[in-house]
Amino acid sequence: MSLSKPSKSARKREYLSLQTLGEQLINLSSEQLASISLDDHLLEAVQTAKGMKTHGALRRQKQLIGKLMREVDPQPIRVALDAFGGHDMLAKGVFRDAERWRDRISVDGAAGLSGFFALIGGENRELQELSKAYETATHDKARRLIRRQIFSEIHKELALMMQNTPH
Repeated sequence: MSLSKPSKSARKREYLSLQTLGEQLINLSSEQLASISLDDHLLEAVQTAKGMKTHGALRRQKQLIGKLMREVDPQPIRVALDAFGGHDMLAKGVFRDAERWRDRISVDGAAGLSGFFALIGGENRELQELSKAYETATHDKARRLIRRQIFSEIHKELALMMQNTPH
């Protein structure tokens, strides 16, 4: 029984998928790129593409990245990109939760605070003071500023809670 080689169309689909995978590397931060063990030529090509603004030059650079991707094992890159995507989803979830809690504390006052403190398993003196300041503020500009500060404090607490939670 002889094994036939993949058709030209199948090879092209594979090459295009590798190029797409390589293009995703362009959107990563320098720290994220450093955490993936990439071939030196591939890393240099990705970093060059990050600085390109011209459409045609960027397109050619992406093609080069696709060509270089054929020479590396794509699996570790896929795993790393999946992990970074999961991290982004967690960060977006923390942001949304912080917005909800800010709104709830702004509207419900002490009741919203006690619910948040029950969630995080403790109290936050800064948040208590900000909530009181929000209730007593009379100007819209001051209230908006305090709401931002409340959001910041809630976001900090939720992010800390997520870091301490085993995944």
